[in-house]
Amino acid sequence: MSILLAVALQLSPAAGNDFISRVSQAKLAEGAATGPAYQKQMWDRIGNPTTDAYKACLASSPDDKAPFTLVADVTKDGRLSRIAVQPETPVAKCMASHFTSWMLPAPPATPVPYPVEIDFSIKS
Repeated sequence: MSILLAVALQLSPAAGNDFISRVSQAKLAEGAATGPAYQKQMWDRIGNPTTDAYKACLASSPDDKAPFTLVADVTKDGRLSRIAVQPETPVAKCMASHFTSWMLPAPPATPVPYPVEIDFSIKS
């Protein structure tokens, strides 16, 4: 199987909607030609709000310091949908609730919807 076909299959809606598949699709989008520029735009927009939200979520559940991953789809107008976290800890669910109201920059034209993933962890 060619690499191009493998990538196309990964980005296909038929590739499945499970969490691991969605994270893989997001990582492929991050690594695509338009990925780094979009990541910069995204973090310029949500960097400080993400930090503030993470601190607030941690403060509300101080014993929950487990790492987690958030995955979402970005629509062409920058709205986030299908936000999911794993594992579903109190802090992870708190972070997901913050992302529901945020707008990201308009994503690259493909894939549609545009997947993003964020890994959260606390370094000592």
